[in-house]
Amino acid sequence: MDTLRLVEQWPVPHAAVAVIRPDGTVPFAHGDRTHVFPLASVTKLLTAHTTLIAVEEGALELDTPAGPEGATVRHLLAHTAGLGFNDHTVYAAPGERRLYSSAGFEQLAAAVAEHTGIAFDEYQKEALFQPLGMVDTRLEGSPGAGASSTLDDLLVFARELQEPALIDRSTLDLATRVAFAGLNGVLPGFGHQKPNDWGLGFEIRDGKDPHWTGKRASPRTFGHFGQSGTFLWVDPDAELACVALTDRDFGPWAAEAWPEFSDAVLAELA
Repeated sequence: MDTLRLVEQWPVPHAAVAVIRPDGTVPFAHGDRTHVFPLASVTKLLTAHTTLIAVEEGALELDTPAGPEGATVRHLLAHTAGLGFNDHTVYAAPGERRLYSSAGFEQLAAAVAEHTGIAFDEYQKEALFQPLGMVDTRLEGSPGAGASSTLDDLLVFARELQEPALIDRSTLDLATRVAFAGLNGVLPGFGHQKPNDWGLGFEIRDGKDPHWTGKRASPRTFGHFGQSGTFLWVDPDAELACVALTDRDFGPWAAEAWPEFSDAVLAELA
């Protein structure tokens, strides 16, 4: 398979990569499925899904005030609360700009903890990791970038993002549609995008160019990549999800290799 050849050419010490369908079948896998990798910003997908579970449980609502004055859970999930990348400084009014923010996810987790009455890492373990059987996934740092996991665990999570068991399908559909449409912004590593579409915690591919999911991915493709050399995407039209974990930080190698690989996956398996 061209996909296997491409992965074996990646300039990384270790890579664990797989594709999963909604029915749980895995048509492609490569590498150690139990090796633990730092996820960096792929952590945000786990934090977002945990927040959606808390919303469905009634602990808080998407329009519950959270973060900077005037902002809500929805703003924090969609990177429109006006916060900086890694600092908690407010640079814009809520809803005005798409400012990608790990700090915003820290404030999001704090809001979930406040309204559930449970420390966020414990709530996440009870609400997300344990029900899905993600036995090797840990949040030991920032809810924006501090989790670690394995290929096997993230495949389980990727299937949840195709056939949700912990939240209603309508909630997932809402979270993977564009929130606060029309806002421009920077997609880290891929430059300024007009518009820079985002859902509720999930980056939306839409018409972005260049993009880390390649050119074959449907506009409805959603997911996230991490600075540690990791990504997870779901293409609902192709009925495929792909997880890649490496131990080399994101850089020009990934910006070149990932789109080529994702296009090959879709060409061979969609």
